[in-house]
Amino acid sequence: MTGFPDGFVWGVATSAYQIEGAAQEGGRGVSVWDTFSHAPGRTRGGATGDVTCDHYHRWPGDVALLRELGVGAYRFSVAWPRVQPGGRGRANPAGVAFYDRLMDELLGVGVQPWVTLHHWDLPQELEDAGGWLSRDTAHRFEEYAFLVGERLADRAAAFMTLNAPSVVTLRGYAHGTHVPGRTLGLGAFPAAHHQLLGHGLAARALREAGARQVGIANQYAPALPATDRDADVEAAGLLDALRHHLFTDPLLRAAYPAPVLDLLREHAPQVLEAVRPGDLDVIAAPLDVLGVNDAPPEWVRADPRRPFGVAPEPAPTGVAGPEALTQTLLDLKDRYGDACPPLVVTGRGRALPDAPDADGRVRDAARIRSLEAHIEATRLAVQKGAPVSGYLAWTLMDNFEWADGFDQRCGLVHVDFGTQVRTRKDSFSWYQAWLREQA
Repeated sequence: MTGFPDGFVWGVATSAYQIEGAAQEGGRGVSVWDTFSHAPGRTRGGATGDVTCDHYHRWPGDVALLRELGVGAYRFSVAWPRVQPGGRGRANPAGVAFYDRLMDELLGVGVQPWVTLHHWDLPQELEDAGGWLSRDTAHRFEEYAFLVGERLADRAAAFMTLNAPSVVTLRGYAHGTHVPGRTLGLGAFPAAHHQLLGHGLAARALREAGARQVGIANQYAPALPATDRDADVEAAGLLDALRHHLFTDPLLRAAYPAPVLDLLREHAPQVLEAVRPGDLDVIAAPLDVLGVNDAPPEWVRADPRRPFGVAPEPAPTGVAGPEALTQTLLDLKDRYGDACPPLVVTGRGRALPDAPDADGRVRDAARIRSLEAHIEATRLAVQKGAPVSGYLAWTLMDNFEWADGFDQRCGLVHVDFGTQVRTRKDSFSWYQAWLREQA
């Protein structure tokens, strides 16, 4: 398949809490996901990230898998509580040393490190002090970013400050299904603003530390009207604004979207006090890359009985998702025009109940079809003018999938969480062959 520009980056992605384990080793502090996952009823089957893939001890073998796969880039996250156990103060030498070794090994096998600073594992001490509802957390994030940048910027191909602040805000602070389990509704807006402010401050700190490229990744799950009724179209537009424009307009337009501001002024005007003069200028500092974590589209129907008059519905039978990725990439290009930075698909996976068969092979044809379809969807977006410069598949190996625990398997490599045996799935072989063709 042709149609991708020269220098297009192909890779895979993971995150620290989902794969590292070693929750109480190497001076690591407690994260919000440690606390949340250990609370009864918060995760499926009571799963935690205490051990998960044990990557902290098995990282050399995992890097060998990356080399065998043939990727050009690997996006991983640094665990904030491993570097700053309490979220403030000096860096933990053992924590920094772990990422030092990982970076050197990646470069030694020809894989570019793409470093995410924060993939949801906020130090618990900062959450106890208010978490992302507190403006101080944005400044603590700036301090942490500089500490990481000082040690890793000389080798990182790119930094992503935050992963999916929309998920943290909406699931964590508005609806309560993720960390920290708050149900604040519109009262969650300060968490959104302080994450974006933290991004802007961290981006500045990373550049001071010598970072080559700085970006941010957000989740995009298109909201589509269930019918062509005006009310349903309006409901879908509002959900789009809350999930997407709220987290991208400030970055690329230095302003919050009008529909969200109107909603807040009507129902929760006090939360707008979180925005201070000059904040949006900090947030809108230039980006080198915008990460797109692609999620399946959701159909929306107007329902005055529901919050904001919006009622999400399952997708109609037979409706696929890959074309929604094409549309998301094109929508970003069209909405932001010349202000749109290079786009990288930073997360797109397929959850399946994978298990080795009698001969030890993991046959995941549905994942192969999904991966192939989403790569094609990306190619179509490039063909139509979207400035896409990379695709980082989710994910290298099965891991702790947040509130879903270990029931959702999204990896190209199967992990037996009892024995830690890694088994390459058919999708691993497919992607490996694809990458060889691109080379």
